[in-house]
Amino acid sequence: MAVRMAIVGATGLVGQTLLHVLQERRFPVRELRLFASARSSGQYLYFEGERLPVEPFTPERFHGLELSLWSAGAALSREYAWHIAQRGCLVVDNSSAWRHHPDVPLVVPEVNADALHAHRGIIANPNCATIQLVMLLAPVARRWGLRRVVVATYQSISGAGWKGIRQLYAELAQTSPEDIVAPGGIAYTTAFHRLDAEGWSEEERKIIAETRRILELPTLPITATCVRLPTLGGHAAAVWVETYQPVALPELRTLLSRQPGLIVLDEPKAQLYPHPRMVAGRDEVFVGRLRPDDSVPAGFSCWIVADNLRKGAATNAVQIAEALVTSVPRSTAEPLR
Repeated sequence: MAVRMAIVGATGLVGQTLLHVLQERRFPVRELRLFASARSSGQYLYFEGERLPVEPFTPERFHGLELSLWSAGAALSREYAWHIAQRGCLVVDNSSAWRHHPDVPLVVPEVNADALHAHRGIIANPNCATIQLVMLLAPVARRWGLRRVVVATYQSISGAGWKGIRQLYAELAQTSPEDIVAPGGIAYTTAFHRLDAEGWSEEERKIIAETRRILELPTLPITATCVRLPTLGGHAAAVWVETYQPVALPELRTLLSRQPGLIVLDEPKAQLYPHPRMVAGRDEVFVGRLRPDDSVPAGFSCWIVADNLRKGAATNAVQIAEALVTSVPRSTAEPLR
């Protein structure tokens, strides 16, 4: 069934990636409208050879649309997404606005697609680093159980959008960036996300809370440290997983290789393992450097990498949309609590 749909935040990095992914996956689009902030109004983007105007966002412009993919920030989503959903236009939201609402499913299709059946018009797309982490953890949790998870992320500056990339390029060119997303700089160094009064970043708190929710393990002991790097291509993470039962590495490799959307690239003798430049433009999550963690009674360590703009954002959103238009019943859009 071809649908009338929109992209909100179309000129951003994720918005433009959404356009590419919709084309590549041959999503059944009957009509596509592009929305962005007023400063982007008047621009044009291409979809399947057609030159489409970028329109300023107003709720009235959604009349007759059936599906919308949002990547325009939490403030806009909080203010307008539910009103749009009530009018019959499904919302797949990439911001953090709805990820913890009890009536809004938080979905990675390869992990918890069944959660989509409970939607009331809005579906939340998880944080980019969370998506690749739960792709690894879900099959492990089912087989051996999870006692504790420790994760350290090494995130591409593209996660900060165009502003992050422009800051990196300006610093490399030894010029002053127009916008600052990493106050201490990003070229040739590392940067943390903004920290709160307790020393945590919102990114770290997102990974912890979202992983628990998606895996339906609300008391899972999990901790995270997130850092931004001057890299492009994707996010990487070092993960230490403690399990309730001993893990045999051959069985682990077999189990992970059978997980949809996950590719095991783990050849120590050949020094072959995934890295951000390798995964750029790919939709799979790659895992490598699988090895026993001898510091715990049962567990292992590994390295995961994924393109944060694709599987970490746009591709996951489109996969949700595909499920909505092919197999999930239309919501009655009951009021959210």
